Amino acid sequence: MAERYDLVVRAPRVVTGAGETAACVAVRDGRVAAVAPLAAGLAGELTVTLADDEALLPGLVDTHVHVNEPGRTGWEGFASATRAAAAGGVTTILDMPLNSIPPTVDLPALQAKREAAEGQAHVDVGFWGGAVPGNLGELPALHDAGVFGFKCFLVDSGVEEFPQLRPGDLEGYLRVLAGLGSPLLVHAEDARVVAAAPPASGRRYADFLASRPGEAEDLAVAQVVEAARRTGGRAHVLHLSSADALELLAGARRDGLAVSAETCPHYLTFDAESIPDGATLLKCCPPIREAANRERLWRGLADGLLDLVASDHSPCPPEGKHLASGDFGTAWGGIASLQLSLPAVWTAARARGHRLADLARWMAEGPAELAGLPGKGRIAVGADADLCVFAPDASFVVDPARLHHRHPVTPYAGRTLTGVVRSTWLRGREVSGDHPHGRLLARDGA
Repeated sequence: MAERYDLVVRAPRVVTGAGETAACVAVRDGRVAAVAPLAAGLAGELTVTLADDEALLPGLVDTHVHVNEPGRTGWEGFASATRAAAAGGVTTILDMPLNSIPPTVDLPALQAKREAAEGQAHVDVGFWGGAVPGNLGELPALHDAGVFGFKCFLVDSGVEEFPQLRPGDLEGYLRVLAGLGSPLLVHAEDARVVAAAPPASGRRYADFLASRPGEAEDLAVAQVVEAARRTGGRAHVLHLSSADALELLAGARRDGLAVSAETCPHYLTFDAESIPDGATLLKCCPPIREAANRERLWRGLADGLLDLVASDHSPCPPEGKHLASGDFGTAWGGIASLQLSLPAVWTAARARGHRLADLARWMAEGPAELAGLPGKGRIAVGADADLCVFAPDASFVVDPARLHHRHPVTPYAGRTLTGVVRSTWLRGREVSGDHPHGRLLARDGA
């Protein structure tokens, strides 16, 4: 008798680690049980046949999401964030340790996070811990409790409850984490360079850009590379916007250092020359730089110097963006994009000749590898059956009212994007947005 499965998805295009192929993907007990040619005739209790214009991607893994709950749930919460994630083809998010109150810098704060998320998650959720002055002794306990790594800032974080590490702290924290086998995620801008730059104020985007010069990123990335060299620790550079730092990352790779880096959809989509004055929806730190810089970031992705793309979804209420005044000095620095990351990146990627396999590597496999989640981010036997049904040639105009983020605030409003998420499946169950069945994840071995 033919083997029976819980679910079989028959697709003309399935994106696996080997590329694209026409295949049946069979699911049993929430995991991929078989990937076979279409002609194999696999049968399931439920069989889904994709349309000719649809492709099956692994569910995306977004390792850079600010959920903000508890404490700033009015900015974003687990229910809204994970519903938005699922609508965007994302099946796993990792929540950043700041913007919530309390920040995730000790065990009670981690427990508060888990209690807040319990029963609300429409996708799987993991947690990063925080590395701040004075909590070095908390890191082993947080690691043992299951956080996937730790985030720090080398410049003012923007919230007073999550202070930056002092210049002499970086190596000490990285050395402790090297002993734990845990990565340190770094917001890499040098505080001294930023302090010496003209402060951000007013409506001119050029003035805001000058307040966060590329030199600040480049110097901080150099510090991260040298700290990794001296400690043997594993470091990850968050939201890289300065393409000049790619040369430093290339050198670290040649030297065999454990240093990786990401960029974000907004750095790959927008450019400084096209940002109107007063357009505070596009304020983020580090800032969006020039078009030539953007193209170099794309080359860095293509060459493997950048390991992944993550959203850095960092929303706030509309009033936090100071839309009426357009003052870049007072507006919150963060971009809401969790639901739109996949089509935003795909729109720009396909225009540059990239394929769906590249997209899956940057937005599913790469982030899963950073977090140490071998069962995520790939369509392979034994992996979680986290799947995204994607129409890569369909297009839509971004309507903020149709987003599931808590607030309809996004710089993509009115923009035509290519690539439509038709459905999202978490461990073989379609995510409806009505009945959350996401899990709270912990690091393997915790």
